[in-house]
Amino acid sequence: MRKSLLPGGGANLFQAIKAKTREAEASGQKIYRLSIGQPAGPALLSARKAAAEAVMSDLESMHEYQDNGSPGIPDFSQRFIQAHFDFSLVGKDVAYLPIPGNKPMLGVAELACGAAQQTYIIGTMDKPGYPTPTDWAKYLRLNQYTLPLNIENKFRFKPADIKKGTRLLMVNYPHNPSGQIATREWWREICAHCEKNDIRLFNDNPYYILSHTPESSALAEIATGFKDLSWAEAFSASKVISNGTGWRIGAIIGSPDFVGDIATIKGNTDSGFVAPMAIGVLNAMENDKVNVKACRELYKRRIGMLKDILIKRGMKLAIEPGAGFFTLWQRPDKAFGQQIKDAEHFNYLMIEKTGIVGVHFEPYIRYSVTGDIEVMVKVIDDAFVQAEVGYK
Repeated sequence: MRKSLLPGGGANLFQAIKAKTREAEASGQKIYRLSIGQPAGPALLSARKAAAEAVMSDLESMHEYQDNGSPGIPDFSQRFIQAHFDFSLVGKDVAYLPIPGNKPMLGVAELACGAAQQTYIIGTMDKPGYPTPTDWAKYLRLNQYTLPLNIENKFRFKPADIKKGTRLLMVNYPHNPSGQIATREWWREICAHCEKNDIRLFNDNPYYILSHTPESSALAEIATGFKDLSWAEAFSASKVISNGTGWRIGAIIGSPDFVGDIATIKGNTDSGFVAPMAIGVLNAMENDKVNVKACRELYKRRIGMLKDILIKRGMKLAIEPGAGFFTLWQRPDKAFGQQIKDAEHFNYLMIEKTGIVGVHFEPYIRYSVTGDIEVMVKVIDDAFVQAEVGYK
């Protein structure tokens, strides 16, 4: 008898929201997707032109397997990561690895800590947060726990929240969905704790280039000062070049031991990224910084516009976002004249009655500004006037 060999509950949150959205559209509701986590439109023109030229190259290195060494652009990883910073990484005790985007590497990082040999304790940021590291931990049958993230701790966990015996921390700063950033002081505390307790530290960092404050720090800025810390940080081009989400280009930096273990598994299971796309990414980041910065400023301006509308209509911001294109809100207790059971209930009511689509992370709801907020101002305002939200 044919049947799935996977446990139940395989459909994730985003698939469920898409299904609800399709249902509302089928009933005639006009939809406004404030749920989308990818920039609207194409990649920056500077990236597309350079990639197109590279595609037309006759060099075999542009068209072959790139594996772990990326022969088409052998210094890609160093240049790509360095382009994020105004400080130099030259001479630091680090290793680099080109990757086909961050997401495929999350499970590889967990395998690189010995998941195939034995179970171990892993901390992840999934409530609220992106579910992939937790999903991988479940598939690999690891002993996973969730690091506390809430309004009270401003969506930054503390060293005391890290369980004894933890082997790996999978973190995500700047954070999706709150937009919270990691400061230098916070990283020092976490790095010191992980070094002392022999915990590997991995940061999924696709939003650093979209930081709205100089207080935002990457793990790479601080971790190099801890000689016995085992760490890795993944950077992605997906949001750096406007919409590069389908380009699948990124790089990892970290301590040679951890990056080496990731590289071993990746080298045995992956053929690398597409070299011409990496050429395009580097051209934009190194030679088109004006437009890279313009993307960041666009999201910052849109966040301000969305905040003005929702706060005026009674919504409560969970935290001021310091990076990215997301805003996180406290789920109201009342809307449309009825009691709200949870964030999913509120989100689905908004979809059904107004067409406004968010992402629910009980007890919060996330709205993004990747779409053209400027032309949706009246629609959004009218929707929240209709909702008449309230809190206890």
